[in-house]
Amino acid sequence: MSSQRAVVVADAAIAILAERGMRGLTHRAVDEAAGLPPGSTSNHARTRAALLELTLARLAEREEAVFTAATPPDGGMPEGAGEVARLADLLARTIHAAITVHRETTIARYELALEASRRPELRKIYDEVGRRFREQAAAVLAAAGSPDPVRHGRQMVAYVEGMLFDAIVGAGDEPTLDELGAAFRELLRVVSGR
Repeated sequence: MSSQRAVVVADAAIAILAERGMRGLTHRAVDEAAGLPPGSTSNHARTRAALLELTLARLAEREEAVFTAATPPDGGMPEGAGEVARLADLLARTIHAAITVHRETTIARYELALEASRRPELRKIYDEVGRRFREQAAAVLAAAGSPDPVRHGRQMVAYVEGMLFDAIVGAGDEPTLDELGAAFRELLRVVSGR
């Protein structure tokens, strides 16, 4: 984000998307939610398209920060099943947080994903964000010993998206941290062969 005010605007927009949906997202609503003087949001995002782009950029920052926290700091992992279990637990905590603590961010992302399916300019940004997440997933799986980390990374992202969607807007129950840990241990054992 270019400025602290832009972060405030984008964070307010994320909150509005989660609470009211795409129809509730207006410049005026963002000003009010952020506690800013009228017209402040327009100074950072003149058009609705610009506001959506700003919001998506901030949303990506927030989600990447959560995902990066689960990635080993050196990008690599020593060999061994213990490290796969450790990585599974980190991923489980990250996804559990996306469902519980960061639920607002996840709901806003679904709103933006649907909007991106109708707006090519937003789709381009959304696809770039998705590419970065797939690359991070491939790096994590390469570190876990996957023989095909790019393919397995795509599969893991799809797996995680399905879990998130089911828990937040689907008919599924909210998984516990233990259930997520078991699911990721199984997934990582399959892709790493450990």
